[in-house]
Amino acid sequence: MQPEALWDGTGVGSRVLRGVLRPASWAYCGVMRARNALFDAGVLPSHDTAIPALSVGNLSVGGTGKTPIAADIARRLRAGGGSPALILRGYGEDEPRVHALLNPMVPVLTSPDRVAACLEAQRRGCDVAVLDDAFQHRRARRVVDIVLVAAEQWRRPLRCLPSGRYREPVESLARASLVVVTRKTTPADAAREVGDAMRAFTAAPVMHALFSLDALHRVGGDGESRSLATLADRPVVAVAGVGAPRAFARQLEAAGARVTLASYPDHHRFTATDVADILECAAADSAVVCTLKDAVKLDRLWPRASTPLWYVSQRVAIEAGQVEYADALQGLLDARPHHPLIR
Repeated sequence: MQPEALWDGTGVGSRVLRGVLRPASWAYCGVMRARNALFDAGVLPSHDTAIPALSVGNLSVGGTGKTPIAADIARRLRAGGGSPALILRGYGEDEPRVHALLNPMVPVLTSPDRVAACLEAQRRGCDVAVLDDAFQHRRARRVVDIVLVAAEQWRRPLRCLPSGRYREPVESLARASLVVVTRKTTPADAAREVGDAMRAFTAAPVMHALFSLDALHRVGGDGESRSLATLADRPVVAVAGVGAPRAFARQLEAAGARVTLASYPDHHRFTATDVADILECAAADSAVVCTLKDAVKLDRLWPRASTPLWYVSQRVAIEAGQVEYADALQGLLDARPHHPLIR
């Protein structure tokens, strides 16, 4: 059973399996609460980083839009006079390549040791660090903690792994400097209700961000692009090896496409067999569309003489909280002269 079906499914099988796994979720939540308490008390140590750090993370497993927000933050820091580095944990080959494409002037470092990676970033001339997917990585101290919550995933009860998608209890939002409620297909008023619900768990300001699909770009097509409107009333095979594949499919459906979803686990390593299966799903008049994260992996495997492969990336629009967002990033930049390890 796919994780999304387990966590969000309404069928008998999904409900029964969630019930079976519920004791494991209680145990997991207990372990995470204990771990956080040890960090809060200083029993488990946190360490200063060589340059001021900002974390972009989430409470749930994937699908919140962390990669486009981290890329947007890196762009804004450069525009504000900073020299940022993007630091990833190094899980999967896709995210470093995506960041390198989105921000070619920003160094991308991968390491499970964020403290050591920040020191390496300083050696490369960077003066601030953006720690991608680091909310749970409390070993590295940070100036700013930005936490993303996807409106599409906000369903009560909020269960921890494995019966739910949450990595730690929702009260952990109290550690956040800024909460970002993201949406792809959820209506704006429903997303605002999710933002209002955050007030019960954190005193941090809440920002709202809308993700929408950009133009179609052909993989291996020497820059060829088309309007998303060309998918209207057309059969589309949506290829998604991301945290929330159904949200991607719904975005394409909102553009008018008739979608068949080819869903894979997050960070899936595609094979030639996968490509053959995808092409078999595609009718003669179908378009095959994937995410940017999938495109960087499928590029070397996709047969150029076959049905073209297109990708779309997510465009970020800040709907509310622009001032709070700018203040959080300025707080990171302002920390540079006062940071203990910066000379």
